[in-house]
Amino acid sequence: MSTNSLDLIPAGTVFTAEQITHYANSDSRSLDEAIADADLLVATPHSGAAIPEELAEFLSPALTRRLQYDFSDVATASIVRRWAEIDPRIVAVINPHPRLIRDPNRKKPDDVRADLAAAIERVREAGAWQKVDLTGVDAIRPVTFSFFPILEIPETDEGLQRLVDAFADTAEQGLGVYERTREELTDRFIAQGLERGGSFTRLSFHDTMNTTTTREGAVNVARAEADRLPAVVALSNRGDHDGEERDPEDRPTMDPAALRALAAAHREGFEVADPAAVLLNQPYLGSEEIRAAGARFGAMRAEAKAANFTPGAVQAEFLREFLLGPAAAAELQEPGTDWIEEDPAHIDAIAQACKRAWDAFRTASA
Repeated sequence: MSTNSLDLIPAGTVFTAEQITHYANSDSRSLDEAIADADLLVATPHSGAAIPEELAEFLSPALTRRLQYDFSDVATASIVRRWAEIDPRIVAVINPHPRLIRDPNRKKPDDVRADLAAAIERVREAGAWQKVDLTGVDAIRPVTFSFFPILEIPETDEGLQRLVDAFADTAEQGLGVYERTREELTDRFIAQGLERGGSFTRLSFHDTMNTTTTREGAVNVARAEADRLPAVVALSNRGDHDGEERDPEDRPTMDPAALRALAAAHREGFEVADPAAVLLNQPYLGSEEIRAAGARFGAMRAEAKAANFTPGAVQAEFLREFLLGPAAAAELQEPGTDWIEEDPAHIDAIAQACKRAWDAFRTASA
């Protein structure tokens, strides 16, 4: 197949922690100094769109650059990189691999190869473009959210085994680096908090469109109303619509009052008049990145309290139409095979708003 139109990561590329970690004035400040000044770790689990070349032989010949990019939260990468450049209070870690490899916002399967093989078999049985239930095996998706078959599934057992092995091996070159870096940075923030007190938040940063794609590449099929995002962002802590505990077995990952203050700060920072533009736990409760962090923070509750240290985790799911801007969103609603050109001025405006929002939150929490 021809992959000329796709964005591919050259074969053999192994990312380093330094390449995917971002903070302000990195030419004159060390990472230790950045962590000392920061209280927020921003992680972007779905920001990668480029596909490792090792997997090119398994890609569907119908895959276009637009479908490739749509199956990511690609707008988050440039915004968070810019935010990290202008805000000395954050450190950011950006996943360089696409969710096609494996979704780090899902619990890692005990047996990655077995889960991928099971997902592929369900897709093969359902047929191309047919809705398929991937419950329990969706850490690696062979189809997009509109059920476009992103992979060309080999017909032989030997070919299928080669595909499964390629995915598992390639993941360690980027996705695995992201996961290890995210946790190592978290360790350092926790150690700092237990030593000096204060607060620390781990933010999982995402975007989603309120529409999905057609076969012609038009991103204009409306999602079900229950799945639609508010006009700016949904902030989630696994709680109810006020951020309060919803299930005693699934406790909030961030203090409910703090989450409400964060929502108010986002309304201020993004200069929105309608309170409904920023909602809590609607339509999403938040997934594995904040669940795992929340569980870890909960297990150290007594130690944190003794140190006057307040850790928390929150997911921000921005409306992609908002992050891209109206002109780019309108372009994507038309059939096509390419992605939009990012607007640096718009990226900067969103990054500045992110900084204003978190600055307002810190002021309110002081």
